[in-house]
Amino acid sequence: MSADLHTLGVADGLARLNADTLTSRAWVDALLARADTHADLGCYLHLDAAGARAAADAADARRAQGDGAPLLGVPIAHKDIFVTTAHPTTAGSKILAGYRSPFDATVVAKLAAAGAVSLGKLNCDEFAMGSANENSAFGPVRNPWDRSRVPGGSSGGSASAVAARLLPGCTGTDTGGSIRQPASFTGITGIKPTYGRCSRYGMIAFASSLDQAGPMARSAEDCALLLQAMAGFDERDATSLQQPTPDFVAEMKAARPGATAEQPLKGLRIGLPAEFFPAALDADVNAAVREGLAALERLGATLVPVSLPRTELAIPVYYIIAPAEASSNLSRFDGVRYGHRAESPKDLLDLYQRTRTEGFGAEVQRRILIGTYVLSHGYYDAYYLQAQKLRRMIADDFQQAFQHCDLIAGPVAPTVAWKLGEQGDDPVKAYLADIFTLPGSLAGLPGMSVPVGTGAHGLPVGLQLLGNYFQEGQLLHTAHALQQATDWHRVAPAGV
Repeated sequence: MSADLHTLGVADGLARLNADTLTSRAWVDALLARADTHADLGCYLHLDAAGARAAADAADARRAQGDGAPLLGVPIAHKDIFVTTAHPTTAGSKILAGYRSPFDATVVAKLAAAGAVSLGKLNCDEFAMGSANENSAFGPVRNPWDRSRVPGGSSGGSASAVAARLLPGCTGTDTGGSIRQPASFTGITGIKPTYGRCSRYGMIAFASSLDQAGPMARSAEDCALLLQAMAGFDERDATSLQQPTPDFVAEMKAARPGATAEQPLKGLRIGLPAEFFPAALDADVNAAVREGLAALERLGATLVPVSLPRTELAIPVYYIIAPAEASSNLSRFDGVRYGHRAESPKDLLDLYQRTRTEGFGAEVQRRILIGTYVLSHGYYDAYYLQAQKLRRMIADDFQQAFQHCDLIAGPVAPTVAWKLGEQGDDPVKAYLADIFTLPGSLAGLPGMSVPVGTGAHGLPVGLQLLGNYFQEGQLLHTAHALQQATDWHRVAPAGV
């Protein structure tokens, strides 16, 4: 068995599979062994070795018969927020411990139809609520760059698995930054597509108007290959976009009008909001982001100043709207229909109270309480409706900015990854870490995190790129051009 199989990304592995110099079974075996070696990271909640090997063998047989499925034989895994028939689904919560879904999420089914081989389910913050992956009921995930630090959240298991070379790519979800922030903290590439681009059917809901699925991988090219399989209209999801799915790989590789080999981004205008570079931004993060922006300039892009004046309002707006939707969505977990049920309840009220107290963690309970409060009589108008009005204004700010630029860039987070437990007693401090990702989420815009070097303690820093609606291809093109000219995305954590 080749010793370098864990280093293969999606595109690299596909090239070797297509050239018959690699089998899916060999690739899967190498990654399963690696998962055991790095079990201390806490990435997997369920690792299905037997199922993965059987699926890999089937993929190899299909390839031998001439099957040309686009991801045939590529090993992946799914964030445990997507329901699956083959694996348990917990959403990182005790209240769903042992739950088996009777159907697959659309994203899971689409990737399987494209030929991808699932190794199992990846750890995440409980019901995707968190910025550190410390809120999982089954233990935290550790950052492979420094095991004493968080990988970011809520898709921390996904990010850590890709960064540690346990997988070439995987699924994540982004509600307020949960693909982009952990991608930044672990030095990988992740994209949150336009809201509605990927189906939410079978994705356990946190905040329905914000949740969006997306891929996490080593490079923009890998993300484009995965997103191509994931995206598309789904009649079972009322929020799914009835838009044709473009060829993301072709758009990523297409030449811009007037561009040259040396300057593939010639003519691209990248907006820099002053609000994304406040005095409170850590100097090391600012330096890394500026270095990434300078690289984009060398590739022909022009940096232009823009303004997003309501950036600071994104945090209070998000932490009203998202908990309000969570309080409604999580009301289904009552001990009656599925999941955990309190033993020997005295009556129905006791069943509800004890089931939810025993099953939900502290952060989930906190957000349910906030959400129920802002939706209650007397406070709905004062809080929830006002937040929705501000959300519309935040989206309008982006449209004003996009009149002067094609993309918007800035840091993903104000700091590098913090120590495990460092913010456990101060949830508001953790909420503030989402200041740069929340505006794009509230507006439903596509966004990426692209590695641009390291900051303090040698920890990764990501550059955030935001595009206008349906401009995933332009984001991927820009990130790909940057990654063709730099090696930041190829740097692996020491010791993995």
